[in-house]
Amino acid sequence: MARRSLPVAVAGLVVAAVAGPLATAAPAAPAAASARALTITAHVGGQTCDVAADLYVPPSATAARPAPAVLTTHGFGGSKADQATIARTLAGRGYVVLAYSGLGFGGSDCKITLDHRDHDGQAASQLVRFLGGDPAIEAVDANGHRVRVTEVARDDARSGLRYDPRVGMVGGSYGGQVQFAAAAVERRLDTIVPLITWNDLSYSLAPNNAPGPGVLKQEWVDIFFAAGIARGAEHAPTDPGRVVGCPNFTTEACLAKGQLEVDGYPSARTTAFARNASVASYVSAVRIPVFLGQGQADTLFNLQESVATYRALRRQGTPVKLMWQSWGHSTADPAPGELDWSAPERTVQGRAILGWFDHHLAGTGPEPAYDFSYFRDWVRYSGDAAPAYARAATYPVGATASLYLSGRGSLVASRRAVRAGTASWVGVPGPGAVSYTETSGTAPTGPPTDAPGTFVQYTTAPLTGDVDVVGVPRVNVRLSSDQVRITQAAGPGGRLVFHAKLFDLAPDGSRTLVHRLISPVRVPDVTKPVRLELPGIVHRFPRGHRLALALAATDLAYANRAAVPQRVSLVTSPATPGRLDLPVVAGARGLPTAAGPSAAPVAGSAGPTAVPAEQARLRSTAADRGSAAVQGFQVAGLAALGFLLSYLLAGRVRRECQRRRGTGR
Repeated sequence: MARRSLPVAVAGLVVAAVAGPLATAAPAAPAAASARALTITAHVGGQTCDVAADLYVPPSATAARPAPAVLTTHGFGGSKADQATIARTLAGRGYVVLAYSGLGFGGSDCKITLDHRDHDGQAASQLVRFLGGDPAIEAVDANGHRVRVTEVARDDARSGLRYDPRVGMVGGSYGGQVQFAAAAVERRLDTIVPLITWNDLSYSLAPNNAPGPGVLKQEWVDIFFAAGIARGAEHAPTDPGRVVGCPNFTTEACLAKGQLEVDGYPSARTTAFARNASVASYVSAVRIPVFLGQGQADTLFNLQESVATYRALRRQGTPVKLMWQSWGHSTADPAPGELDWSAPERTVQGRAILGWFDHHLAGTGPEPAYDFSYFRDWVRYSGDAAPAYARAATYPVGATASLYLSGRGSLVASRRAVRAGTASWVGVPGPGAVSYTETSGTAPTGPPTDAPGTFVQYTTAPLTGDVDVVGVPRVNVRLSSDQVRITQAAGPGGRLVFHAKLFDLAPDGSRTLVHRLISPVRVPDVTKPVRLELPGIVHRFPRGHRLALALAATDLAYANRAAVPQRVSLVTSPATPGRLDLPVVAGARGLPTAAGPSAAPVAGSAGPTAVPAEQARLRSTAADRGSAAVQGFQVAGLAALGFLLSYLLAGRVRRECQRRRGTGR
């Protein structure tokens, strides 16, 4: 099967990147039930919202022989139509299915609240009650006839709740988070299967891998705001209120976007707004079994998101299963035999989801294992992808293996081999960037690049054996910068920002940045040791290859707001060496204990003689180095930036930000 990157459709405005195979256009299995289009009235947040939905009732489900039900949910910018294959497949297995469009999308009115539990969660709660036959939930079909469901199995006697259907939910990305929102407010929901979604939206959209405010994920945020506006414009003729004021988003969402654009990092108010729309803020209310799936190829919602949710659920005793599949927002197609909703029984992930519903909803089949599993792309197999999945009782797995930064460019596995040294880089001021890793939401247009003088790199000697890394690597370093030491007193905008990444260097000179994942860091205090997380990965570093840790000043996919050139030095010594901790499941002995040929200064890292004048040359060449990436950025952000310009020119965002700063809010 050919693998493709997630497309970003453009039709005057940017249309959303939807959640991979959960929004598939693959041919559906033979239909067991046809879709009956409904409009369901939901009352949320003091307003009335019409929700567009499709109801699938299999012939086997009747009032006399009711069946369990499943709600299917879609990715940001999608609609109920995206879920047709999933719905027909589940209906073919005897489930009643309700596929619906989230608020602000696909025929459902009201504005986007980013899956807030008091809005999207409450709307989903009323859909659950509709499936339970609650006559207070108004629903009509295309002919205006009232509809009441009688074919869904009920648990009223067991739960003590009226109109309690036996029901679960499945969906990904935006459609994953709404399941948590529903579970937090609706006791009638029995189980959920959220895939490739977030734990804390403030981390997702402006991540920091050290304490404090993060770095705006510029391209992804522009894509999704543009997509939301585009969906509102599509339905403006029938629902003009969607584009009044903040178009198709709540006012608070537009204020948050504007504040991010002005500062490049989230304020306390923006952070609180994003976190309130996240399971991180209400995980204690989620007590039903959760099948949590996260994508290894995902620069939007990385593996750390699932780790945070998984650990929180386990701590409170909520049954949870964690699967790290290959696909995510950055590569939409699953590996062959991994997930295909037109024939889920023949795929490892499809069987797991079906088995989960069969046990928790239909009451058939064995109880699933609440374990941790992960796809390994280095395992060869044919057909079903089950051989490529490793399993463990819990996460994390393996043991920590440490590498130490030595001299000006070496990584060694023995602390005794560490040599003193200093490596330096200079950050380019202004909004430009001279490093490229990805064009968010679409296919990468070239290899990752860093401009000379703007990064440092530490590299091992060739590995003596295969090294398998599964989990979240961590880095500890000591930095110094006279400029930053002064500017950081002005607040987050004056702090040092850099981007950490882990490369696989092949003997032929090729470089692999695993799934193009990086970790932006805004350093709270450059005079203190910096501790950060690299992106979670599942990767084999083969024998003869080398590992390389790089720290770069900028990245094209992120906001760059440095006011002045920032010269930064990384200092290491035998007494206080920098350290890279790797979660290794196999092959730790393959890590070289001493420096090899890589001990020489890394080409491209700025030495002690680097001069600020070099920055003019670096800035002038930035467009050449990232031209293809810039084109993708311009396409993705065109509509959102146009909207923001008009919004900012009107003064609304800037005045509101200033007012809130003045009141300390």
